[in-house]
Amino acid sequence: MQYRRLGRSGLQLSELSLGSWVTYGQQVDVASAKEMLSAAFDAGINFFDNAEVYANGQSETIMGEALRQLGRNPLDYVVSTKFYWGLDRGGKDKPRINGQDTLNRKYLHHAIDGSLKRLQRDCIDLVFCHRPDPGTPVEETVWALHDLVQRGKILYWGTSEWPADAIRAAHDIAERHHLHKPLMEQPQYHLFARKRVEKEYDRLYDGIGLGLTTWSPLASGLLTGKYRNGIPAGSRGSLEGMGWLRDGLTDPDKNAAVAQLEAVAAELGGTVAQLAIAWVNHNPHVSTVILGASRIEQLQDNLKALELAPKLTREVLSRIDKITKSLAA
Repeated sequence: MQYRRLGRSGLQLSELSLGSWVTYGQQVDVASAKEMLSAAFDAGINFFDNAEVYANGQSETIMGEALRQLGRNPLDYVVSTKFYWGLDRGGKDKPRINGQDTLNRKYLHHAIDGSLKRLQRDCIDLVFCHRPDPGTPVEETVWALHDLVQRGKILYWGTSEWPADAIRAAHDIAERHHLHKPLMEQPQYHLFARKRVEKEYDRLYDGIGLGLTTWSPLASGLLTGKYRNGIPAGSRGSLEGMGWLRDGLTDPDKNAAVAQLEAVAAELGGTVAQLAIAWVNHNPHVSTVILGASRIEQLQDNLKALELAPKLTREVLSRIDKITKSLAA
Protein backbone atom coordinates (compact mmCIF):
# COMPACT_ATOMS: atom_id res chain seq x y z
CA MET A 1 0.00 0.00 0.00
CA GLN A 2 1.27 3.46 -0.94
CA TYR A 3 0.17 6.73 0.64
CA ARG A 4 -0.66 10.03 -1.01
CA ARG A 5 -1.05 13.52 0.40
CA LEU A 6 -4.58 14.87 0.41
CA GLY A 7 -4.37 17.94 -1.81
CA ARG A 8 -1.86 20.44 -0.43
CA SER A 9 -2.27 19.25 3.14
CA GLY A 10 0.25 17.23 5.11
CA LEU A 11 -2.33 14.47 5.67
CA GLN A 12 -1.51 11.16 4.02
CA LEU A 13 -4.19 8.69 2.93
CA SER A 14 -3.79 5.12 1.72
CA GLU A 15 -4.24 4.92 -2.05
CA LEU A 16 -7.16 2.53 -1.48
CA SER A 17 -9.69 3.15 1.29
CA LEU A 18 -12.94 1.65 2.58
CA GLY A 19 -16.39 3.24 2.54
CA SER A 20 -19.75 2.36 4.04
CA TRP A 21 -22.35 3.59 1.53
CA VAL A 22 -25.17 1.05 0.92
CA THR A 23 -23.40 -1.74 2.84
CA TYR A 24 -23.36 -0.58 6.47
CA GLY A 25 -26.77 -0.95 8.06
CA GLN A 26 -28.13 -3.04 5.18
CA GLN A 27 -25.58 -5.77 4.51
CA VAL A 28 -22.94 -5.11 7.18
CA ASP A 29 -23.44 -5.17 10.97
CA VAL A 30 -20.92 -4.37 13.71
CA ALA A 31 -19.36 -7.84 13.70
CA SER A 32 -18.78 -7.94 9.94
CA ALA A 33 -17.66 -4.29 9.91
CA LYS A 34 -15.09 -5.09 12.59
CA GLU A 35 -13.82 -8.03 10.54
CA MET A 36 -13.47 -5.96 7.37
CA LEU A 37 -11.94 -2.96 9.14
CA SER A 38 -9.37 -5.25 10.74
CA ALA A 39 -8.50 -6.73 7.33
CA ALA A 40 -8.29 -3.23 5.89
CA PHE A 41 -5.87 -2.15 8.62
CA ASP A 42 -3.77 -5.26 7.97
CA ALA A 43 -3.60 -4.31 4.26
CA GLY A 44 -2.40 -0.79 5.10
CA ILE A 45 -5.70 1.08 4.60
CA ASN A 46 -5.92 4.12 6.86
CA PHE A 47 -9.01 5.99 5.57
CA PHE A 48 -12.63 5.04 6.28
CA ASP A 49 -15.43 7.01 4.65
CA ASN A 50 -18.94 7.59 5.98
CA ALA A 51 -21.84 10.06 5.87
CA GLU A 52 -24.56 11.19 8.25
CA VAL A 53 -27.29 10.11 5.83
CA TYR A 54 -26.00 6.57 5.18
CA ALA A 55 -28.61 4.19 6.62
CA ASN A 56 -30.08 7.23 8.40
CA GLY A 57 -27.19 7.41 10.86
CA GLN A 58 -26.79 3.66 11.41
CA SER A 59 -23.69 3.54 9.23
CA GLU A 60 -21.84 5.96 11.50
CA THR A 61 -23.02 4.05 14.57
CA ILE A 62 -21.77 0.72 13.18
CA MET A 63 -18.41 2.12 12.12
CA GLY A 64 -17.93 3.95 15.41
CA GLU A 65 -18.63 0.86 17.48
CA ALA A 66 -16.48 -1.41 15.28
CA LEU A 67 -13.54 1.00 15.55
CA ARG A 68 -14.01 1.24 19.32
CA GLN A 69 -13.90 -2.54 19.65
CA LEU A 70 -10.76 -2.73 17.52
CA GLY A 71 -9.07 -0.27 19.86
CA ARG A 72 -6.72 1.26 17.28
CA ASN A 73 -4.87 4.48 17.97
CA PRO A 74 -6.85 7.31 16.27
CA LEU A 75 -3.55 8.65 14.90
CA ASP A 76 -3.33 5.53 12.75
CA TYR A 77 -6.48 6.16 10.73
CA VAL A 78 -8.66 8.87 9.20
CA VAL A 79 -12.47 8.98 9.39
CA SER A 80 -14.82 11.14 7.35
CA THR A 81 -18.47 12.04 7.27
CA LYS A 82 -20.68 14.21 5.08
CA PHE A 83 -23.52 16.67 5.68
CA TYR A 84 -26.39 18.03 3.60
CA TRP A 85 -29.32 15.60 3.38
CA GLY A 86 -30.12 15.45 7.10
CA LEU A 87 -31.66 12.72 9.28
CA ASP A 88 -35.31 11.84 9.84
CA ARG A 89 -36.35 13.80 6.79
CA GLY A 90 -39.89 15.10 6.50
CA GLY A 91 -42.11 14.25 3.56
CA LYS A 92 -42.62 16.32 0.42
CA ASP A 93 -45.53 18.19 1.94
CA LYS A 94 -43.78 18.80 5.27
CA PRO A 95 -40.00 18.98 4.90
CA ARG A 96 -37.86 19.36 7.98
CA ILE A 97 -37.02 23.06 7.68
CA ASN A 98 -33.37 23.75 8.55
CA GLY A 99 -32.83 20.03 9.03
CA GLN A 100 -32.57 18.68 5.50
CA ASP A 101 -31.12 19.63 2.11
CA THR A 102 -29.13 22.49 3.56
CA LEU A 103 -25.66 23.68 4.50
CA ASN A 104 -26.76 26.54 6.70
CA ARG A 105 -24.93 27.31 9.94
CA LYS A 106 -27.71 26.02 12.22
CA TYR A 107 -27.87 22.59 10.55
CA LEU A 108 -24.10 22.12 10.39
CA HIS A 109 -23.56 22.98 14.04
CA HIS A 110 -26.27 20.51 15.13
CA ALA A 111 -25.25 17.78 12.67
CA ILE A 112 -21.61 17.64 13.76
CA ASP A 113 -22.54 16.79 17.34
CA GLY A 114 -24.74 13.89 16.20
CA SER A 115 -21.98 12.44 14.04
CA LEU A 116 -19.37 12.82 16.77
CA LYS A 117 -21.63 10.85 19.13
CA ARG A 118 -22.41 8.09 16.62
CA LEU A 119 -18.77 7.73 15.54
CA GLN A 120 -17.64 7.90 19.18
CA ARG A 121 -15.04 10.56 18.47
CA ASP A 122 -14.01 13.92 19.86
CA CYS A 123 -13.08 15.19 16.39
CA ILE A 124 -13.82 14.09 12.81
CA ASP A 125 -10.86 14.19 10.47
CA LEU A 126 -12.61 15.00 7.18
CA VAL A 127 -16.02 16.59 6.69
CA PHE A 128 -17.57 16.92 3.24
CA CYS A 129 -20.47 19.13 2.15
CA HIS A 130 -22.40 16.31 0.52
CA ARG A 131 -24.01 18.43 -2.21
CA PRO A 132 -24.05 22.15 -3.07
CA ASP A 133 -26.82 24.17 -1.42
CA PRO A 134 -28.24 26.87 -3.71
CA GLY A 135 -30.42 28.15 -0.86
CA THR A 136 -27.57 29.11 1.47
CA PRO A 137 -24.91 31.73 0.65
CA VAL A 138 -21.58 29.98 0.10
CA GLU A 139 -20.00 32.48 2.49
CA GLU A 140 -22.25 31.27 5.33
CA THR A 141 -21.22 27.66 4.73
CA VAL A 142 -17.52 28.52 4.53
CA TRP A 143 -17.66 30.46 7.81
CA ALA A 144 -19.60 27.65 9.52
CA LEU A 145 -17.02 25.01 8.51
CA HIS A 146 -14.17 27.33 9.49
CA ASP A 147 -15.78 27.73 12.93
CA LEU A 148 -16.01 23.94 13.34
CA VAL A 149 -12.29 23.64 12.61
CA GLN A 150 -11.53 26.44 15.07
CA ARG A 151 -13.64 24.70 17.72
CA GLY A 152 -11.66 21.47 17.24
CA LYS A 153 -14.64 19.44 16.02
CA ILE A 154 -13.23 18.79 12.54
CA LEU A 155 -9.73 18.92 11.05
CA TYR A 156 -10.28 19.43 7.31
CA TRP A 157 -13.32 20.17 5.17
CA GLY A 158 -14.24 19.80 1.55
CA THR A 159 -17.06 19.10 -0.88
CA SER A 160 -18.75 16.20 -2.64
CA GLU A 161 -20.24 16.44 -6.14
CA TRP A 162 -19.83 20.21 -6.31
CA PRO A 163 -19.29 21.95 -9.65
CA ALA A 164 -15.85 23.45 -10.15
CA ASP A 165 -17.12 27.05 -10.07
CA ALA A 166 -18.73 26.54 -6.65
CA ILE A 167 -15.56 24.98 -5.23
CA ARG A 168 -13.52 27.88 -6.54
CA ALA A 169 -15.98 30.39 -5.08
CA ALA A 170 -15.77 28.75 -1.64
CA HIS A 171 -11.98 28.71 -1.84
CA ASP A 172 -11.79 32.38 -2.82
CA ILE A 173 -14.11 33.43 0.04
CA ALA A 174 -11.96 31.50 2.51
CA GLU A 175 -8.77 32.99 1.13
CA ARG A 176 -10.17 36.52 1.19
CA HIS A 177 -11.16 36.25 4.85
CA HIS A 178 -8.17 34.08 5.92
CA LEU A 179 -10.43 31.13 6.75
CA HIS A 180 -9.82 27.39 6.52
CA LYS A 181 -10.18 26.54 2.82
CA PRO A 182 -11.94 23.55 1.22
CA LEU A 183 -9.21 20.97 0.76
CA MET A 184 -10.80 18.05 -1.04
CA GLU A 185 -13.68 16.96 -3.26
CA GLN A 186 -15.36 13.55 -3.33
CA PRO A 187 -16.68 12.90 -6.85
CA GLN A 188 -17.92 9.77 -8.52
CA TYR A 189 -15.12 8.57 -10.78
CA HIS A 190 -14.95 5.41 -12.85
CA LEU A 191 -14.52 4.34 -16.46
CA PHE A 192 -18.03 5.48 -17.37
CA ALA A 193 -18.01 8.71 -15.30
CA ARG A 194 -14.87 10.70 -15.93
CA LYS A 195 -15.45 14.13 -17.47
CA ARG A 196 -15.86 16.03 -14.19
CA VAL A 197 -12.58 14.68 -12.75
CA GLU A 198 -10.61 14.81 -15.99
CA LYS A 199 -11.91 18.07 -17.46
CA GLU A 200 -14.08 20.21 -15.18
CA TYR A 201 -11.78 20.05 -12.16
CA ASP A 202 -8.56 20.20 -14.16
CA ARG A 203 -7.85 23.86 -13.36
CA LEU A 204 -8.38 23.28 -9.62
CA TYR A 205 -5.59 20.76 -9.03
CA ASP A 206 -2.75 23.23 -9.52
CA GLY A 207 -4.91 26.31 -8.99
CA ILE A 208 -6.04 25.60 -5.41
CA GLY A 209 -4.38 22.26 -4.64
CA LEU A 210 -7.60 20.24 -4.69
CA GLY A 211 -7.35 16.62 -3.54
CA LEU A 212 -9.79 13.85 -4.51
CA THR A 213 -11.29 10.98 -2.52
CA THR A 214 -13.20 9.26 -5.31
CA TRP A 215 -16.19 6.96 -4.90
CA SER A 216 -17.81 4.14 -6.91
CA PRO A 217 -14.76 2.89 -8.88
CA LEU A 218 -16.86 -0.11 -9.97
CA ALA A 219 -19.89 1.96 -11.06
CA SER A 220 -22.02 0.39 -8.29
CA GLY A 221 -21.01 -3.07 -9.48
CA LEU A 222 -21.45 -2.63 -13.23
CA LEU A 223 -17.67 -2.96 -13.66
CA THR A 224 -17.62 -6.34 -11.96
CA GLY A 225 -19.52 -7.98 -14.83
CA LYS A 226 -22.24 -9.30 -12.51
CA TYR A 227 -25.03 -7.38 -14.29
CA ARG A 228 -24.42 -8.66 -17.81
CA ASN A 229 -27.42 -11.00 -17.55
CA GLY A 230 -29.74 -8.88 -15.41
CA ILE A 231 -29.98 -8.05 -11.70
CA PRO A 232 -28.83 -10.99 -9.57
CA ALA A 233 -30.46 -11.60 -6.19
CA GLY A 234 -28.53 -10.14 -3.28
CA SER A 235 -26.65 -7.64 -5.43
CA ARG A 236 -26.63 -3.88 -4.83
CA GLY A 237 -29.06 -3.37 -7.71
CA SER A 238 -31.61 -5.65 -6.04
CA LEU A 239 -31.68 -3.76 -2.74
CA GLU A 240 -34.74 -1.78 -1.69
CA GLY A 241 -34.36 1.90 -2.56
CA MET A 242 -31.75 1.30 -5.26
CA GLY A 243 -34.15 1.18 -8.19
CA TRP A 244 -32.65 4.38 -9.60
CA LEU A 245 -29.46 2.40 -10.33
CA ARG A 246 -30.99 -0.45 -12.27
CA ASP A 247 -31.26 1.07 -15.76
CA GLY A 248 -27.60 2.01 -15.67
CA LEU A 249 -26.51 -1.38 -14.36
CA THR A 250 -28.24 -3.25 -17.18
CA ASP A 251 -27.21 -0.85 -19.97
CA PRO A 252 -26.43 -3.18 -22.92
CA ASP A 253 -23.66 -1.03 -24.44
CA LYS A 254 -21.83 -0.65 -21.14
CA ASN A 255 -22.15 -4.33 -20.35
CA ALA A 256 -20.76 -5.16 -23.78
CA ALA A 257 -17.80 -2.90 -22.97
CA VAL A 258 -17.35 -4.70 -19.65
CA ALA A 259 -17.09 -7.99 -21.54
CA GLN A 260 -14.26 -6.51 -23.61
CA LEU A 261 -12.54 -5.23 -20.48
CA GLU A 262 -12.69 -8.70 -18.97
CA ALA A 263 -10.45 -9.91 -21.76
CA VAL A 264 -7.94 -7.11 -21.10
CA ALA A 265 -7.96 -7.86 -17.37
CA ALA A 266 -7.44 -11.58 -17.97
CA GLU A 267 -4.35 -10.85 -20.06
CA LEU A 268 -2.93 -8.91 -17.10
CA GLY A 269 -3.77 -11.71 -14.66
CA GLY A 270 -6.68 -9.99 -12.92
CA THR A 271 -10.41 -9.39 -12.96
CA VAL A 272 -12.33 -6.56 -14.58
CA ALA A 273 -13.09 -5.14 -11.12
CA GLN A 274 -9.41 -5.07 -10.23
CA LEU A 275 -8.63 -3.45 -13.58
CA ALA A 276 -11.28 -0.76 -13.02
CA ILE A 277 -9.93 0.08 -9.54
CA ALA A 278 -6.34 0.16 -10.79
CA TRP A 279 -7.41 2.51 -13.60
CA VAL A 280 -8.90 5.04 -11.14
CA ASN A 281 -5.86 4.72 -8.89
CA HIS A 282 -3.60 5.50 -11.87
CA ASN A 283 -4.84 9.11 -11.99
CA PRO A 284 -2.26 11.21 -10.08
CA HIS A 285 -4.94 13.67 -8.92
CA VAL A 286 -6.73 10.92 -6.96
CA SER A 287 -5.57 10.86 -3.34
CA THR A 288 -7.53 7.71 -2.51
CA VAL A 289 -9.99 5.34 -4.18
CA ILE A 290 -12.89 4.45 -1.87
CA LEU A 291 -13.83 0.77 -2.08
CA GLY A 292 -17.14 -0.72 -0.98
CA ALA A 293 -17.60 -4.29 0.22
CA SER A 294 -20.37 -6.30 1.84
CA ARG A 295 -18.11 -9.29 2.53
CA ILE A 296 -14.47 -9.64 3.51
CA GLU A 297 -13.84 -11.74 0.40
CA GLN A 298 -14.91 -8.81 -1.80
CA LEU A 299 -12.52 -6.48 0.02
CA GLN A 300 -9.62 -8.89 -0.27
CA ASP A 301 -10.30 -9.42 -3.97
CA ASN A 302 -10.52 -5.69 -4.68
CA LEU A 303 -7.25 -5.02 -2.86
CA LYS A 304 -5.51 -7.14 -5.48
CA ALA A 305 -6.01 -4.19 -7.85
CA LEU A 306 -2.68 -2.94 -6.50
CA GLU A 307 -1.00 -5.88 -8.23
CA LEU A 308 -2.38 -4.71 -11.59
CA ALA A 309 -1.36 -1.08 -11.18
CA PRO A 310 2.22 -1.51 -12.51
CA LYS A 311 0.83 -3.29 -15.57
CA LEU A 312 -1.21 -0.30 -16.79
CA THR A 313 1.16 0.66 -19.57
CA ARG A 314 0.40 3.36 -22.11
CA GLU A 315 -0.71 0.66 -24.54
CA VAL A 316 -3.09 -0.92 -21.99
CA LEU A 317 -4.54 2.46 -21.06
CA SER A 318 -5.12 3.20 -24.75
CA ARG A 319 -7.00 -0.08 -25.17
CA ILE A 320 -9.17 0.72 -22.14
CA ASP A 321 -9.96 4.17 -23.56
CA LYS A 322 -11.01 2.74 -26.91
CA ILE A 323 -13.47 0.42 -25.18
CA THR A 324 -15.00 2.87 -22.70
CA LYS A 325 -14.38 6.53 -23.46
CA SER A 326 -17.24 7.00 -25.92
CA LEU A 327 -19.67 5.69 -23.27
CA ALA A 328 -18.38 7.96 -20.48
CA ALA A 329 -20.25 10.92 -19.08
